[in-house]
Order: sequence, then structure tokens, then C-alpha cells
Amino acid sequence: MQHRFSAQLCQGLSPEMVTVYAKRGSRVAVVVDAWNVEKESHYEWEIAFQPRDVDMASVRVQLEADGQLMMTVRRRGFGVGSTACPVIREGLR
Repeated sequence: MQHRFSAQLCQGLSPEMVTVYAKRGSRVAVVVDAWNVEKESHYEWEIAFQPRDVDMASVRVQLEADGQLMMTVRRRGFGVGSTACPVIREGLR
């Protein structure tokens, strides 16, 4: 089992414009910044998972040419029957 997050962004972004990092408390931050574009060029999310629910080393992010951003995180198996969902905070800037 895994959690999935996807977002449709503007076209013309490249993988080097994507930064993903783990934060304390089972949180992942995703930042997409197109420094060469003035409008709709910065996206930011913070996704918080339940403690011990995910394998933070399994975070994978893919950016398609059409601007589709997809992130997957493998669940560890604790509470597999649980309906707990990650909390997503968008646009932190």
C-alpha cells in the first residue's frame, strides 16, 4: 500500500525545479519553483503523515512534461486497515 499525491502544474517545468525534503514529525515538503517565469511559477506543499505510517526513504516524485507532478510514499504496514489520510497544506508562501 502507498499514499499518492498529484498536482497539475504549468507546462515547461523541469525536474531540477523540484525540491523534496523530509521534515521532523513524518512530514514531507515539496517545492516547485520556476525562477525564469513571473506568474504561476511557485508551488509549495507540506504533507503530514501519521507517525510511523510511511517509509520516508520510499518517497518518489516524478514530474511529467505536461506539468503533472506525482508523489508516492510506501506505507509501512502499521494500521493498514486504517482510514487515516495525510494532511496537506498548500501554498505556504
